[in-house]
Amino acid sequence: MYTTVNEDGVLNNYATEPQMYYAEYPAIWEQRKYVIQSVFATMIVTTLVLVGLSVS
Repeated sequence: MYTTVNEDGVLNNYATEPQMYYAEYPAIWEQRKYVIQSVFATMIVTTLVLVGLSVS
């Protein structure tokens, strides 16, 4: 931790900041994986909505 002391003797503690980096655009295989995940998520949500509507 990074600590400073002012003229009154009060300590201020600061956490160390992580090194920043820029995100990279996802590769083609990652984009395909995201599409497959979104299809499954859409199917699950649709199924849950239809079951909820049929029960009520």
